[in-house]
Amino acid sequence: MKVVTAADVDRLLDPSGLADALAEAFRSDIVVPMRHHHEVERIGDEATLLLMPAWTGKSVSPAYVGTKIVSIYRGNAARGLPSVMGSYLLNDGATGAPLAVMDGSRLTVWRTAAASALAARALARPDASRMVMVGAGALAPFLIRAHAAERPLADIALWNHRPERARDVARELAAQGLPVRAVDSLEGSVRDADIVSCATLSVEPLVRGDWLKPGAHVDCVGAFKPGMRETDDACIRRASLFCDTRAGALKEGGDLAIPVASGLITAADVRADLFDIARGLHPGRTSADEITLFKSVGTAIEDLAAAMLVWNRLG
Repeated sequence: MKVVTAADVDRLLDPSGLADALAEAFRSDIVVPMRHHHEVERIGDEATLLLMPAWTGKSVSPAYVGTKIVSIYRGNAARGLPSVMGSYLLNDGATGAPLAVMDGSRLTVWRTAAASALAARALARPDASRMVMVGAGALAPFLIRAHAAERPLADIALWNHRPERARDVARELAAQGLPVRAVDSLEGSVRDADIVSCATLSVEPLVRGDWLKPGAHVDCVGAFKPGMRETDDACIRRASLFCDTRAGALKEGGDLAIPVASGLITAADVRADLFDIARGLHPGRTSADEITLFKSVGTAIEDLAAAMLVWNRLG
């Protein structure tokens, strides 16, 4: 069994290639059981264990079985350790033999960004050139690179609630040749943006619908719990709504779950998910002035597709 590190994942994956792999996965018959969620009893600490399995169906050959194992130890910050850590176990689907254990955290940020890029292929304007990245956490560089691989982005504004973090990340990405600059005004940057990508843990809306210009695409990746939210009701009212999977986005992510619970929208107001888009069942954007919003909460389909691509390129 091979051990695949974060550095290996970075070396083997590229944004567009992974987006292609995700599109193929959403067109296939990959099976995704319900995620296993376990509270681990510990003295003086809270811990959670998540198990996310998936396996290829009859349409995919060779066959694979994969499981992401994530531990969440909320007291780890005091220990100088990440609160969330994960591994991905990839097995041969024909025999069950373990093939590789991969850095699950790195695989997750790659596949999350690629899912947003896949959605943007159908939902962002082809001529989109200005982007604002809301949040400067671990996902931000991956989302920026993924969107930049799909659209001719000439200007990327980066906003964070801690401005010094935005400046540090912007400096690093600019040194890599990306047109990224830190900004202090979120409203002004959103008003100018063709693509608004959000990856925060905010519990209050950050992006206002009144700020969105005609033709904008909003990419909501953070706010993964029902009580979190990055966009307000005006965003939801103005935008054509899309998601990665209806089962997850309508219940887990507050950007859609809260408006559903309040009666602002119903499940039927979500026009398509990534299954529909990948299979050509919905065209995505239908006009230049249409405002689109994509809500992502993640799915084990994406993890397995990313792990398969890493394995196939590992050689």
